Amino acid sequence: MTAADRSADAAKRERIIQEMADNLDEELELELDDSRLDDLLDETNTLHPTLDRRVYFRELLRLQGELVKLQDWVQNERKKVVVLFEGRDSAGKGGVIKRITQRLNPRICRVAALPAPSERERTQWYFQRYVTHLPAGGEIVLFDRSWYNRAGVERVMGFCSDEQYQEFFQSVPEFERMLIRSGTILLKYWFSITDDEQQFRFTMRIQDPLKQWKLSPMDVEARSRWEQYTRAKETMLERTHLPDSPWWIVDAVDKKRARLNCIAHLLSQIPYQDVSHVPVVLPPRVRNPDYHRGPIPAEMYVPAKY
Repeated sequence: MTAADRSADAAKRERIIQEMADNLDEELELELDDSRLDDLLDETNTLHPTLDRRVYFRELLRLQGELVKLQDWVQNERKKVVVLFEGRDSAGKGGVIKRITQRLNPRICRVAALPAPSERERTQWYFQRYVTHLPAGGEIVLFDRSWYNRAGVERVMGFCSDEQYQEFFQSVPEFERMLIRSGTILLKYWFSITDDEQQFRFTMRIQDPLKQWKLSPMDVEARSRWEQYTRAKETMLERTHLPDSPWWIVDAVDKKRARLNCIAHLLSQIPYQDVSHVPVVLPPRVRNPDYHRGPIPAEMYVPAKY
């Protein structure tokens, strides 16, 4: 190998290392954003020893590799997967959803986070607006809150009548059985945090300008109704923890452990397998001697400020 070949090989190796570092930076940015909370005032004395950062990243990247295998299997086998994420405000549902989707193809794995229903939607069959977001074969849909809104926020905040509330419990078992009979894999997670932990996380959101948008007027109102939400949650779990579609509780006080535990459990509940792929071989670059790339006007470029 000549000196020029060695130099080119070293440059290529350095470029690969840099690309891998850029990929890691994406997760580090998310994690650094979370860690900003630690630098703010802890008014509730609820900081807990958390998982070692090296262990967390090693396991997270390993689990994300398995999620890619799951995605390949779902696409190859034309499976339909629905995962529901429920829990109190600030319980960490969004954080685990971000880590699940981070390395996946958004055309295969997508998030459904529905806004409040419109006037028209309020007159529909309750499950109707959720049905339109269900997956086709080869897709995964993660519901950031789901039809269980009726058993939680709608019940506590008075957005549904008692008749509608009771009808929900009559309908939801059969609705979920229909999904499962249609070949849909359905998983339901409830993220559980303590009263003190929610108080702490809300306080941090109030003080952090990058997170204040996460605290809606509804969240503030819900904070004063902790016990009402607790009773609603207990009723919901009691009446909808079904043999076909059981609830799984995620202890979410420690965010890092909650993410790893939830992802690991999700993977354990789906019988995915490795999918063999034909090796990708790039074709040789075809060069046309008659083609000449034209100049691009300087004013079309984004200003290089960095």
